[in-house]
Amino acid sequence: METEKKREVPSTIRKVLAVDAYLTNAFVNWANQFLFLRQLKTHHKCLEISCNAIAWLATNLMLIWIFNNSNLYQMQVNLLIGLMLDIILVVVLKAITRRRRPASNDGDASAKKDSFPSGHASRATFIVYFFLNLWPLPLICMPPLLAWSFSVSMSKLLMRRHHVLDILAGIALGTFEGLLIGYMYLDQQTCTGLVWWLTDEKISGAEYDV
Repeated sequence: METEKKREVPSTIRKVLAVDAYLTNAFVNWANQFLFLRQLKTHHKCLEISCNAIAWLATNLMLIWIFNNSNLYQMQVNLLIGLMLDIILVVVLKAITRRRRPASNDGDASAKKDSFPSGHASRATFIVYFFLNLWPLPLICMPPLLAWSFSVSMSKLLMRRHHVLDILAGIALGTFEGLLIGYMYLDQQTCTGLVWWLTDEKISGAEYDV
């Protein structure tokens, strides 16, 4: 059997990736001079879990059952769709690009091997966009939400889990997801019907023809 040939990467892309790797290393070395940025490495695992795709999906579904509040169904269903869209797009893009993580993570069994784009950066950006533009939270919630999103992306960079380009692509992807969900934002009645279908029980006050 013939061995599978290694994928040929165009020279222009190789140069871009080489510059990206160099800039990533230079930026991380510079950022490690500052205590408040170094502290993000200490809290990396907590930040990573706080933006985990499965955790967000499971929590969102669980809160639909716990709160059982029809006023929240529109937000919860649209957020759920956005989170699922994010997972699909990140998986597809990683499968297409197959960019490896920085060399310092080669021996880290807990880190998935594909790097581009950053799923945590895209998810954090989408969540911020959602609660900033699609279902606006009170103004007082904005600073901690933005700080969380920044910390998630920056910690992935400082831990050398991603290159700069991976993070920027993740931010761009998350913004695109927010725009797309905003365009297709489901109305209250549709979301209530979906919750009824998921929970297999009739929502009080809602009427459906069956």
